[in-house]
Amino acid sequence: MPTDLHEHVLQTRLVDSHEHLRRERDWVEEGPADLLQDLFSNYVPADLLSAGASPEAVRRLTDPSDPDLEARFAGVRDAWEAIRFTGYGEAVRVLARQVYGIEEIEAAALREAAPRLSELRRPGERLRLLRDTAGLDHTQTDDFRWACLPDESGPEFFLYDLSWAGFCSGTVDWGELEAETGIAVRRLADLRAAMEALFAKHGPCAVAVKAQHAYNRTLRWEERADADAERALQVALSDPKGRDEAARLCLGDWCWARGVELAAEHGLPFKIHTGYYAGTGRMPVDRIPSGHLCGLLTRYPGTRFVLMHIAYPYSEELVALVKHFPNAYADLCWAWSIDPYTGAEFVRRFLHAAPINKLFAFGGDTGWPTSACAYAFQARRWLARALEAEVAAGDLTEPEAMRVATRLMRENQLACFDLEGTRAAIRRRLEEGETGG
Repeated sequence: MPTDLHEHVLQTRLVDSHEHLRRERDWVEEGPADLLQDLFSNYVPADLLSAGASPEAVRRLTDPSDPDLEARFAGVRDAWEAIRFTGYGEAVRVLARQVYGIEEIEAAALREAAPRLSELRRPGERLRLLRDTAGLDHTQTDDFRWACLPDESGPEFFLYDLSWAGFCSGTVDWGELEAETGIAVRRLADLRAAMEALFAKHGPCAVAVKAQHAYNRTLRWEERADADAERALQVALSDPKGRDEAARLCLGDWCWARGVELAAEHGLPFKIHTGYYAGTGRMPVDRIPSGHLCGLLTRYPGTRFVLMHIAYPYSEELVALVKHFPNAYADLCWAWSIDPYTGAEFVRRFLHAAPINKLFAFGGDTGWPTSACAYAFQARRWLARALEAEVAAGDLTEPEAMRVATRLMRENQLACFDLEGTRAAIRRRLEEGETGG
């Protein structure tokens, strides 16, 4: 029988602090074409490949041009049996059950549930799925752009991050930057002015700044002199592909620091991907530990840093950072589907080591609302298990655990992000007639 704590976790509005959600038009016009594509187009292909499925079988699995659902699934059936209990596999099963009413993934069930996908890919259903089915308070989306234009399909629900990944990587599209700001970058002063222009233009409607540059460089940050950054910029202007790694890192560090300063000036938290890589076959682990960020956290105490994905598998190091640095926060986004047991252990370890007001419970880190919905169900289940274990151990009473759950699920995020200011700016922008579709 579900406990009062379990019911509380199921019913509490959940802040979604990290997504890559596609816009309404994309969902309606270009969303998944059949159920196999929707169920298996997220993170789970990585586990299927790791379990031994062939790249061709995985590609065919999500190819809706092939009407033979049974044959498509048969190609990965052995791998699916090997990974169905991983976090990624569990999320697929949750999506099938909670959104489509499918208890076991098989051709007959898929055909029976097929009309449901068409019903969901209608205007307004994206918002309903996330707000009503998943029980989300709002979503914060990194769509890899500077612009944080109001989302007409739910302008105060769908909030956006200002992307800073290209700057941190030292690989900026100079033409795109000029088109966005009207500033042609020829020297470092131009680059600084263009950055300031981006924040002036898009900062008010942004909920945070986001960078996932750990995918293409180290998280280790160094302070760079303007003279060194000027030289690196000239290299970058003549070498847009960034083949000179030393110059790219130098420019990236300098740009990263300016973004951190501007984020603080505009009252925006700075989100940073730490830890595990999506996909398979490429993860230089020396790049990804959150401990590389100590210099940045020390240098900029006035900026709030949200360190994402619990730095998996270096999670104990992240607990230490958040315990030590007043300006560091930890986010469980994506962690529940990577490794739900580690996610649950992280919550319990964090509770007894670091201030509990500095941990965020959820972000789906995905593109389609159906998947985000499934990840929200998954996060609630494992968060409830973690806190129920605390109660069973006698370390929390059930009322205390319910209070902790509320903090992790929404109150901490509402305190960290200026939602009122962001939404007010969005309303003003809508009055001016500017939207992002």
